[in-house]
Amino acid sequence: MYEPLSLAEVAKHNARSSCWVIINNKVYDVTEFLPAHPGGSKIILKYAGRDATAAYEPIHPPDALEKNLPKDKHLGVLDTAGAQELKEERESRRKTKDELRMEEAEAVKPPLSRVMNLLDMENVARKVLAYKALAYYSSASDDELTHKENIRSFTRFFFNPRILKPVSKCDPSTTILGFKSSLPIYASGAALAKLGHPLGEANITRGAGRTGIIQMVSYNASLSFAQIAAARLSQDQPIFWQLYKNKDDKIAEARIREIEQLGYKAICLTVDAVVAGNRERDIKAPFELEELEREAAGVPKDRGKAESAQKPEEHADEAGTAGMLLKNDDVDLSWDRTIPWLRRTTKLPIVLKGIQCVEDAVLAAEAGLDGIVISNHGGRQLEYALPPMEVLYRLRKQRPDVFDKLEVYVDGGVYRGTDVLKALCLGAKAVGLGRAFMYAQSAYGEEGVIHTVRILEREILTGMRLMGATNVGELVPEMVERVDWQPVSKL
Repeated sequence: MYEPLSLAEVAKHNARSSCWVIINNKVYDVTEFLPAHPGGSKIILKYAGRDATAAYEPIHPPDALEKNLPKDKHLGVLDTAGAQELKEERESRRKTKDELRMEEAEAVKPPLSRVMNLLDMENVARKVLAYKALAYYSSASDDELTHKENIRSFTRFFFNPRILKPVSKCDPSTTILGFKSSLPIYASGAALAKLGHPLGEANITRGAGRTGIIQMVSYNASLSFAQIAAARLSQDQPIFWQLYKNKDDKIAEARIREIEQLGYKAICLTVDAVVAGNRERDIKAPFELEELEREAAGVPKDRGKAESAQKPEEHADEAGTAGMLLKNDDVDLSWDRTIPWLRRTTKLPIVLKGIQCVEDAVLAAEAGLDGIVISNHGGRQLEYALPPMEVLYRLRKQRPDVFDKLEVYVDGGVYRGTDVLKALCLGAKAVGLGRAFMYAQSAYGEEGVIHTVRILEREILTGMRLMGATNVGELVPEMVERVDWQPVSKL
């Protein structure tokens, strides 16, 4: 048993050669871990010899240290005096400009009853989210054109509704990999929910359970997989797991064994993010936030700029948050090795998340996979990857047989129930939403998640009735068509 450590003792270990940090009043020796840290050593060294709790907690599940740091590097607890001093420091710390802005936005946040659609929910979240959190959630690749086109692509598809159909009884439920879902939607895997709300992914788990939809849990969740599983309303509530395969097969297998034991029902292997996309909004966030705080402190914007511009300086972190999360992932995924490996490793249903062309959808069907998610990662990876709706349309036209061999899902750009219905008409089994649920739980917690589902439920039911469909099986390709409107010149 280690003796309690003082702040003075911890402070001595503030260099690369000996680096200790404090997290939740526990002391860890991370010296040997510095080179392996996915976020790089710079961020850890910033807190060397000091309390790193505020920086650590929003982006790490609580079991991260248990999994990644040997037991002999867990040095013990802070003594009573040190813990009290840190508590007083936190309580007396001057709030940043960003924190004050968030408090003001929270105070005037509208009641949920006034949030009428998903864009309303997003607009509330954008005001109450921390600057860095919003930059991570909202960022997309390069000039963010693909993200915008994902949304715009739905406007090219129009309905051929059928009339004089009795629709008093309308059932929007479906099954996803055999599991019942109250609606043809699911919460898609999205990382770091605690950046937006202290309860993080548990908000989505409980909200999904209360509304009868399925949650795909991110590999990079800010809660542990066990915490998320424990947040279910019952053990019968199905949750799926998004896998980013580690380059070390043994580590990847250990993660799979863990989620199997916890009762996850399917594995969704992400295949469109072997490296991080160029998400400049996210990459710029730290120094843009620093500049905002400098202005708030009254530091002139041009102080030292002329001199420093002539000096060499460290490059910005060009990977951003996403690069940190993906650093240890396998960049050599392949059809002939990865898929057979995963089939040998687990008996759970396997879905490939990130199909971006017809050819790969066909290969997935030939490989005997259980499902695919047509997705370009919300426009966060390769700029100018086709919008998922366009790929779905091409798949329906060119290879309709694929829909009989596996389940097809779509995510990216969905804002309305009619967007969901268009995808279902073309053969999608269900539609995933990532950002929408992150914004919802950030703005209103669990109740925000439930409200988002209810908005989509209302829109889906209204759309189905107006189309003359009483269940999702009646949503067929003949009910939707692609239309390219020609621009009208103004005289």
